[in-house]
Amino acid sequence: MRILMTADTLGGVWTYAMELIHALHAKGVDVSLATMGRPLSREQRADIRRSGCDSVFESCFKLEWMDEPWSDIESCGEWLMRIERDVSPDVVHLNQYCFGSLPWRAPVLTMCHSCVLSWWLAVRGESAPQKPWARYRQAVCRGLGGADVVVAPTQAMLCSMKRLYGLRAPSVVIPNGRSSWRLHAAKKQAFVFAAGRLWDEAKNIAALDRIEPNLAWPVYVAGEAECVGRGQEASGFQPRNCALLGQLSAAEVAEWMARATIYCLPARYEPFGLSVLEAALSGCALVLGDIPSLRENWDDAASFVPPGDDDALCAALNNLIEHESARMSLARRSLRRASDFGVDRMVSAYLSAYQSLMSRHDVASGGWEASACAS
Repeated sequence: MRILMTADTLGGVWTYAMELIHALHAKGVDVSLATMGRPLSREQRADIRRSGCDSVFESCFKLEWMDEPWSDIESCGEWLMRIERDVSPDVVHLNQYCFGSLPWRAPVLTMCHSCVLSWWLAVRGESAPQKPWARYRQAVCRGLGGADVVVAPTQAMLCSMKRLYGLRAPSVVIPNGRSSWRLHAAKKQAFVFAAGRLWDEAKNIAALDRIEPNLAWPVYVAGEAECVGRGQEASGFQPRNCALLGQLSAAEVAEWMARATIYCLPARYEPFGLSVLEAALSGCALVLGDIPSLRENWDDAASFVPPGDDDALCAALNNLIEHESARMSLARRSLRRASDFGVDRMVSAYLSAYQSLMSRHDVASGGWEASACAS
């Protein structure tokens, strides 16, 4: 089996892609990877070598949610068409929406990692404004309409895509998976840890920063402070109270999680939450925003707080800080729940989806060829 996969180099999609490619390689599947967004870093090139990726095609084309990306999107589409001709994949696995409408020869699987319209509803409490986002919505609708199957990491995200874009393609939920080879629990220390794009209001790190002076333990946060590619909806964020660690490598994040006793993500929007899974695998007690996707994944295995309630967030954290038995019980439950999100389950589900697409495509091709011959 040969897969052509797209991925951006800016966030959690990269981690997801590397996990999946490594697992597919172990099953004898060849994956060609087409990257976009910004140049590959040294760490990402090392990730690719470890993954067993068959071939890599690198670009810096803008992503569909960035400022005025449409010229880049058109050029990127032409580039991807050339790659498909060269690679001749059995399946095209897209981690962006708009390319689903391209005239692919192979069947197409599109993964819904996140989207602007669902972000806006969750974070701003209103629909995204028409003027800057109408073309984005149209492109996403066309792309989803061109997919042979659409995948979402949670039922909550899939429901959002159906509601916002009128999704009608066959769809399935395949939770993300994370291997634990880099993640471990060390001797736990008295601090709270958080990680994510600090500029992204969805992560709600600002709430954690506001309550930090009222916590018995210090809070350390890691992540990019400046938005890359779009300044209209997100600005730089500099914590005033939390200790800012900056953007860390995956290995450095793993070391902080290994020593953190509590991991906190009071998110307003999170389609899956890979960092939460990493923290659970690292033995952290979890304090999370009470939103549908995180409830879906971590109900009874985390402490939940309404994203807009600073007092509730402060009380939940201080309660765990003050009660060791509660912390340890919560951490054990989160670790058990993390076993539901193993890489083996993820890769088995994707292989099943790929094989189903190939079978349907072969039947459709055979039927066309037979009718053409008959005529």
